[in-house]
Amino acid sequence: MFNSLHEECGVFGIFETKTNFVAQSTYLALYALQHRGQESCGIAVNDDGVFRHYRGDGLVPDVFTHRRLEALGKGNMAIGHVRYSTTGGQSPNNIQPLVIRHVKGNMAIAHNGNLVNAPQLRREFEMNGAIFHGTADSESIAYTIVSERLKCKNTEEAIERVMGRIKGAYSCIVLTATKMIAFRDPQGFRPLCIGKTTDGAWVVASESCALDTVGAEFIRDVKPGEIVVFEMTGMRSIETHCNQKTGMCVFEYIYFARPDSVIEGASVQHARMRAGAFLAKEHPVDADIVIGVPDSGLDAALGYARESKIPYGVGFIKNRYIGRSFIQPSQGQREDAVRIKLNVVKENIKGKRVVMIDDSIVRGTTCARIVRLLREAGAKEVHMRVSSPPFKFPCFFGTDVDSQENLIACQYDSVDEIAKVIGADSLGYLSVEATHQLAEGAHCEFCDGCFTGKYPIEVPKEQPKDKFETKLNQFSDYYETLD
Repeated sequence: MFNSLHEECGVFGIFETKTNFVAQSTYLALYALQHRGQESCGIAVNDDGVFRHYRGDGLVPDVFTHRRLEALGKGNMAIGHVRYSTTGGQSPNNIQPLVIRHVKGNMAIAHNGNLVNAPQLRREFEMNGAIFHGTADSESIAYTIVSERLKCKNTEEAIERVMGRIKGAYSCIVLTATKMIAFRDPQGFRPLCIGKTTDGAWVVASESCALDTVGAEFIRDVKPGEIVVFEMTGMRSIETHCNQKTGMCVFEYIYFARPDSVIEGASVQHARMRAGAFLAKEHPVDADIVIGVPDSGLDAALGYARESKIPYGVGFIKNRYIGRSFIQPSQGQREDAVRIKLNVVKENIKGKRVVMIDDSIVRGTTCARIVRLLREAGAKEVHMRVSSPPFKFPCFFGTDVDSQENLIACQYDSVDEIAKVIGADSLGYLSVEATHQLAEGAHCEFCDGCFTGKYPIEVPKEQPKDKFETKLNQFSDYYETLD
């Protein structure tokens, strides 16, 4: 709707040693993770080996009514998922968790991230007779686990083998008849943490804010490359894939994660305030007020204000009742859609030199409209500061960064040209060097591939934005030639 960035999804799992209303706990946790995916959601419950699940399009409270939660019943394990589709489209068959029934039992899986070799895996299985129901790469992970499980004594051993075959970003939670298993790719692109409730239940979540919601104490992050098994005897770890260089997506701190989360030992809110402070040092300007674009620009704006000694103020009020499903029937309505979501506090803006902080610029259309709103409200000057570097390259690991031909930083030769296009008096981006200093005390290194084109692992040479769908179409054409 507003040409902004989106992350693929959020995952949650709970393991109890006794039968309980685990679906309700999962529901509350998904509420806390709603910002990570607003297209669809689902919950799967394991009740002594019997799997019950429900999935649907929409926000968590819309999909899971009281009746639907009750229908899931009791169990001792559950996993949940909220989704935004960066690959696979919006087919109902792509909604997670995926529930698989195979010759050695039932399995459910929830996945956050993107695989770079999903099309190749899918082709391998389909050429051997496998039937895929959806187009998401998560289904390729599920098939790969099942294929290895048929040759292994248990699921964790199968996952250990699978991690040598799947390439890319994956933070996953798997349910079997007796275990909950969490695992994370060796680079640790996407976050995953472990907590424990006061009554002894183990929980796993994409962010620590979900642990807080269910009253769980944060224990630690799942290590990049680690497999963590939860069973009746407790928790155990397999670390055979934990010896590689890490590459957490730095945009988790800039935009995706909730500010009250702690990821890899670093506060998200503190990281955003540091981004603002770095911006003030790198791109100072004489101004009367610093404002942030809700929501992820607010903490960076506060950091900029504190460092620059320019007063911080409220520039926008956000309409929180406008969802991502809002439709604009005509071009004119689409052009003015930003007015519905953001309204300027004119009394704070009129006649002032304004520093406006936002987390990113993708195509430039949204920030141009926001700058225009400030001009119409009487701003004397508008200086835009961005708490991330310019996007110049695609992301292959779960961030919905547009194709290069649509990225404004790839269309113009200089920052001054971009400033002119969006109507700002000046424009300043955070440096790449500063992004690596945002997460103070973080226990990881960072991936900045969308800014620099340098990725922690090998990526496809040429792959468009809708990369997985495009590859599937190519393979479909290939299959037709075989007929």
